[in-house]
Amino acid sequence: MAGEEPVERAEREHRPSPIDVHVGSRVRLRRTLLGMSQEKLGEALGLTFQQVQKYERGVNRIGASRLFDLSRVLDVPIGFFFDDMHGIPGGRSTRASVAGFAESQDGFDDDTLHRRETLELVRAYYRITDPSVRKRVFDLIKTLSPHD
Repeated sequence: MAGEEPVERAEREHRPSPIDVHVGSRVRLRRTLLGMSQEKLGEALGLTFQQVQKYERGVNRIGASRLFDLSRVLDVPIGFFFDDMHGIPGGRSTRASVAGFAESQDGFDDDTLHRRETLELVRAYYRITDPSVRKRVFDLIKTLSPHD
């Protein structure tokens, strides 16, 4: 652009896109929910953990084939990486949770999914291997929470 300093232009061009940052944060969220390290994810994809870090921060853009591989390894549909994109053109605000519960919760904010307590709870929940026990735990939590 005319009149623009080369340093300013270079800085702007090296800033991660908000979409790349969002997709990377969704990769991190899902990896963490699965209790998977960056090293393990990197091994599954043929990458170093440093490359995984760059994807998760949005520094490196994730191409279509890599996004397909990530969806397979992290066991989510490709659309998962674009869910809950607020304030980004074309972003869907679905409020569907990662754990597969599609109903919307009043007072439930997006930061809840990023809290360590939430991640540990979801990990512990999915470590319960008996589906009937897991269902009873889920029902217990629902009965303990405030009703509308």
